[in-house]
Amino acid sequence: MIVSPIQFAGFALRQAVELYDTYDEKIRACDKALEQKLNTFDSKDDKDSQKPSTPDKPSKKRKSRCAPDFDVRSELNRVSGVDLTDIDGIDEITALKIVSEIGLDMSRWPSAKHFASWLGLCPGTKISGGKVLNRKTKRLPGAAATAFRLAAYALANSKSALGAYYRRMRSKLGAPKAITATAHKLARLVYSMLKHGSQYVDEGQEYFEQRYRERVLKTLKQKAKDMGFTLTPVETAVG
Repeated sequence: MIVSPIQFAGFALRQAVELYDTYDEKIRACDKALEQKLNTFDSKDDKDSQKPSTPDKPSKKRKSRCAPDFDVRSELNRVSGVDLTDIDGIDEITALKIVSEIGLDMSRWPSAKHFASWLGLCPGTKISGGKVLNRKTKRLPGAAATAFRLAAYALANSKSALGAYYRRMRSKLGAPKAITATAHKLARLVYSMLKHGSQYVDEGQEYFEQRYRERVLKTLKQKAKDMGFTLTPVETAVG
C-alpha cells in the first residue's frame, strides 16, 4: 500500500497532538500534586514576619509560561511569611525551586556566610606557606545554586540596585565572576528574609550608583590624606 505525503503528514500531526495532550495532562497532574503538597504546610504566623501572610500588592514580573496553574506566589508567601519575588531577578518559579531545595528551616545555617558557602557561592582560598594560591569558587552541584546563578544573570538589564551591582561587578571581574558574586548577594538576601522575616525593598539603580560614588570618594580622600594631600572638587561650568 502506498501512503501519500498528505496522509503521512496527517498521521504525524495526529501523533504530535496526542503526544502534546499526554504531556499536558502529566504536567497538570504534577502541578496538582505540587499544590496539594504546599497545602500541607502550615501558614507562617504573622507575628514571625514583618509582612502579611499574603502578597499585598500585585507582582510587577511577567508570569512565566512554565508557571503552574495555581498561584505559586501566594502559596510560597503563606508558608514562608515573606515574598521572595520582591527580590529583583527572582520570579515565582525561581523562588519555588529555591524553597524546594533548601526548605524553610534556616536554623541549619548559623549565618548567611555559612548558607552561601553551603551553596558553593563563596570564594575558596587555597593557602600554602602563608601565600594565597587562588580564590577560585568551588562549584558544587545543586539546583538551588543554579537557580541563584540564573537569577543573577537575569539582572543584566535590570534598572534595580541589584542590576547595577551586577553590571559593576561584570565591568571589574568579567561575567562569570559577576554572576557568582551577584548570586552570593541574592542568597544572603533570601537567607535574611526566610530567617528573620525581613522585607526587601529595592533602592533603585541611582541609589546604588550614588552610594558607590560616595565610597570611592571616601577612599580617595583617605588615600590623599595619608600622602599629605587634600582633594578639592573642581567646579564645572554649566552650559
